[in-house]
Amino acid sequence: MSEQGGRVGRVERTTKESSIVVEIDLDGTGRTEIATGVPFFDHMLTAFGQHGAFDLTVRATGDVEIEAHHTVEDTAIVLGQALGKALGDKRGIRRFGQCSIPMDETLAEAVVDVSGRPYCVHTGEPDVMIGYVVVGHDSAPYGTVLNRHVFETLASHARIALHVRVHYGRDPHHITEAEYKAVARALRAAVEPDPRISGIPSTKGAL
Repeated sequence: MSEQGGRVGRVERTTKESSIVVEIDLDGTGRTEIATGVPFFDHMLTAFGQHGAFDLTVRATGDVEIEAHHTVEDTAIVLGQALGKALGDKRGIRRFGQCSIPMDETLAEAVVDVSGRPYCVHTGEPDVMIGYVVVGHDSAPYGTVLNRHVFETLASHARIALHVRVHYGRDPHHITEAEYKAVARALRAAVEPDPRISGIPSTKGAL
């Protein structure tokens, strides 16, 4: 975690299906410690932390012997809650962020409004993503059908508006990674302090 003690959120959640601890520092440098028992998801969360310039710790254990779904979903819940906690009253942030990420043949875009109103729109993934599974050696697989669920869950629990669009792509790995990186970069822009704004960036006076 950041030695500067910036905006930090830490949340723990335990159910019969999983036990999750997430800590995120929005003012970090991209240091990550990720262990979910789902290696491809670890890879995506590592990219999320590094490209968001967030210091991110995720420790998750779950019923991956059944499949990855519960662990991935519950981690997204806790990550969203930790992000919301780190944001506090959102004073002085830019609020909006947008980023397009190319990854070889793929182009994915994410747009974020740290609005306090949870909403997610996820479009453009090719049909192959519904049935594609990333299988590592001797490890819990990650079905790319989970991508939308991750982003919807993150948006809901962080209370942000998140739009993710795949403009085009062929390789499910590239598509997924481009999406996670685009979301990270858009969030990075949205939560950054705006030197021209000291208050809450809303005509309502609250977000």
